[in-house]
Amino acid sequence: MNLVLLVFSYCLLILVAINPVRAVEFHVINNAIGTAGGLRFENEIGHLYAVYLLDLASNFIWQTFQQDENERQDIKEVSMTVETMEWIADTENAKISLNSDYIGNYSGDVRFEVIGIIYHEATHVWQWNGNNHDVPEGLIEGIADYVRLKAGLAPPHWAKKGSGKKWDEGYTVTAYFLDYCDELKSGFVASLNCLMKDNYSDEYFVQLLGKTVDELWMAYKNKYGSV
Repeated sequence: MNLVLLVFSYCLLILVAINPVRAVEFHVINNAIGTAGGLRFENEIGHLYAVYLLDLASNFIWQTFQQDENERQDIKEVSMTVETMEWIADTENAKISLNSDYIGNYSGDVRFEVIGIIYHEATHVWQWNGNNHDVPEGLIEGIADYVRLKAGLAPPHWAKKGSGKKWDEGYTVTAYFLDYCDELKSGFVASLNCLMKDNYSDEYFVQLLGKTVDELWMAYKNKYGSV
């Protein structure tokens, strides 16, 4: 073997040993194959494409959160199951559940809708949650919809920008507010997520943007004319 190549190979092995690649495996299971929703999932999305989407969404989330391998959740396997359930979708411990009935009854572009749901639920896998220390549930859901928004996957049925009665109302309302905050300071959502690794406080808004979250909410509502 060429000496230069041999030295390079040896150095590469050392680097891998010091910094092992934290590869993530993605799995999709369709437990509703005998239902209209399960069949529609197979025909319009498909198993292989769904696995690809989980991978694609995860990479987009890491980029949005500005995380390298050492800064993100130490998760080695993410799974998604298509099944009959109460909610549209749910995520717990890196396990995503997707409601087959919702897919079967959805009247619009179901492929676009499912892709958006996957981005939202995959965000729950990777985002920090303040270690469950008094973090508003609406903020957690808002960050997930913010990622969906930034991926260009906001569906027509979403509420309009500027809607809502409080900043942590969740989902679309909070997503648009976070987008406004990110316009004030690029990378705000990534920084907020980073601060939420071990704890949460409304003071993070002051720390990052110099104003209280209530002041920011009022400025956002004034800008979009729905105080």
